Amino acid sequence: MHSMTPQDLTSQDFRDLHHICDRLKVMGYAESKHIRIYGEDIEVLSDPFPEGNGIAVQGKSQRENRIRTIRLPLPVVQALRKSALQGIGKVAA
Repeated sequence: MHSMTPQDLTSQDFRDLHHICDRLKVMGYAESKHIRIYGEDIEVLSDPFPEGNGIAVQGKSQRENRIRTIRLPLPVVQALRKSALQGIGKVAA
């Protein structure tokens, strides 16, 4: 998927992104959660949001005391996007 600006998004794109972000929250990528990603323990400070070609969260690692944007793994986002397009709403186990 190419990088889209808000003007490029259709109402279906918004619904799909909302669905993907909701599913990511259920999977633990949500505000006030702790995740291990890219070899770091991260305190998640925001719910997922669209960022460039993917989805990201705001977070802070235990190593660094600064807030940063952390892109979520593309395979996870792609699996959720595929399930949204199929109308399944689940990630295959």
